[in-house]
Amino acid sequence: MGGVVKVSRSKRGWLALPLAVCLAACGSGVHYRPVSDTPVRIGKPYTVRGITYVPAADPTYDMLGYASWYGDESGSQTANGERFRPDGVTAANKTLPLPSYVEVTDLDSGRRIIVRVNDRGPFATGRVIDLSRGAAEQLGVRRKGVARVRVRVVEPPEKVRKRLRDGEAARPLADERPAILANLREQFAIGMGSQGSR
Repeated sequence: MGGVVKVSRSKRGWLALPLAVCLAACGSGVHYRPVSDTPVRIGKPYTVRGITYVPAADPTYDMLGYASWYGDESGSQTANGERFRPDGVTAANKTLPLPSYVEVTDLDSGRRIIVRVNDRGPFATGRVIDLSRGAAEQLGVRRKGVARVRVRVVEPPEKVRKRLRDGEAARPLADERPAILANLREQFAIGMGSQGSR
């Protein structure tokens, strides 16, 4: 699986910027941070497996790549200090501020959901986001294990943020329009193909 692809704005006017992330902290017997959207933490650059990641605020973040999911770490501490809840609708990203909110689109089905990013990862090549089990179920990709997705930063209303902070799913979004979905699939195929041929 190749790397991550920025969504091209030349075809649809979308903006895209690189990833931003921090290392996930795991632990037992630690004090968990209350689930809150403040303060937002960006974090310092960090290195995992020889690759340095530079967290940054990026309101135009719009990327194509693979999503995986995780759920066996129930009770572990997320990178922003909260308790990991597998059934919540959360995710890990390498560079976005914690917390952030993103819209995740499954490029196979067109299904879209809003997810709260509160952890760091995934660190496998080509993976743009690691969904909690609850988020993977809501997106309909849990059985796949790995799915082609678009991930873009959004600013949902407080009602949606509160539901996600409370561990509940936000109301489902309408599926992505077929023409946009076809364009995203084409960009994914071209971007991943060119990275795989390097």
